[in-house]
Amino acid sequence: MSPVKLTRKTTITVSAALVVLVIAAIVLVRRDSSRNGTGTQATPTAGPASGAQPSPSTSAAETPWTGTWAVAQQDGGRAFDRQTVRQVLRTSIGGDTVRIRLSNEFGSDPLTISDVYLARHQRTSTVDASTNGRVTFGGGNSVTIEPGKTAVSDALAFDLPPGADIAVSAYVPESISSVTQHTFANRNNYVASGNQSTKASLTGVRTFDNYAFLAGVDVQNAESAGAVVTLGASITDGFDSTFNENRRWPDQFARRLLAGGRTVGVLNAGISGNQLTQDGAGQSALKRFDRDVLQQTGVKWVIISDLALNDLGGDNPPNGDTLVAALQQLIKLSHDAGVKAFCATLTPYEGAGYWSSDGEAGRETVNDFIKADGSGCDAVLDFDAATHDPASPTRYNSRFDTGDHLHPNDAGMEAIAAAIDLSLFRS
Repeated sequence: MSPVKLTRKTTITVSAALVVLVIAAIVLVRRDSSRNGTGTQATPTAGPASGAQPSPSTSAAETPWTGTWAVAQQDGGRAFDRQTVRQVLRTSIGGDTVRIRLSNEFGSDPLTISDVYLARHQRTSTVDASTNGRVTFGGGNSVTIEPGKTAVSDALAFDLPPGADIAVSAYVPESISSVTQHTFANRNNYVASGNQSTKASLTGVRTFDNYAFLAGVDVQNAESAGAVVTLGASITDGFDSTFNENRRWPDQFARRLLAGGRTVGVLNAGISGNQLTQDGAGQSALKRFDRDVLQQTGVKWVIISDLALNDLGGDNPPNGDTLVAALQQLIKLSHDAGVKAFCATLTPYEGAGYWSSDGEAGRETVNDFIKADGSGCDAVLDFDAATHDPASPTRYNSRFDTGDHLHPNDAGMEAIAAAIDLSLFRS
């Protein structure tokens, strides 16, 4: 779809056009300021740099930033008290300069984080300490993030490969009762007492399986075509895919892009249990769309996936027309922001605990809308056709079913990823 026009009349005066451009620039700056930590308080502290070094600030404008990894933010995270937190993630694209984003979006108290290091992950809580890069915020070793805000680090010169596992280690120097989180990491992360951020291996370590206050990692890569956000619920979040192995369909999609020579960041905005129209497990997709999709770094495309299944399985499910209207809202929001919206058909779920004939009718309505001319979708991704049983299309193909008749297994995740046409992702 073409970008939104700044004027409605071809006879507009030059001065009026300049006013519109200034207003648009203010809006863009306000949106970008939320990504760059406006509203946070950086507290510099002394500390030697190790390994990779922060880049001069002048280099940040040379190459646009692209997200290589992200998670959707939720409330209700765990407490920390003078502990080191080491969190592991899989990149989608690489780069030579890196920055990280830390979130206090749902916090009720200021969150202070210090001694943040980025390193190549080796195994469990162990990193390659020779790759340690000290991450700074406004030149300082510590940052205090006010409730509802996000902090973006300084640029760090760091050789980050695509499809690599990296660890972000950070020290929480003060007691905090609850942090912003992503509930389901589908992998082990690590916590240990005291400040151990620079250590190769943590001592006295314990595991946890969510992401705490870590919102995203961005890179500079001159070859990047941009980022695609995968917006969905538990299927997108990778529920029931193999733990610790990055078998979610967005992970497998990222590997396909990489193998196909396409430098596209893949940012997973799935939340298990999430709904399209109603709050519950996280804010509804309608409410979180701006933050979790449009504000992602370098976003050019969004894949709208399995959200509506949880609406259809609820105690008082909306009808198909209500869900179609919600999808139309997301499509319009995407286009207004210059982002292409790719719509994925809803996968089968007959046999699941919350399946009903009314829900099935709603799924059919949604899928018919997505596949019809005039939907507004910039492309259709037929996840339903990729996963259903040809002899019983309302059910999963048994090869792809985890056994709960709702979530795909690793082979099903691969089938979903294979249903995406890579040619859609051009710079």
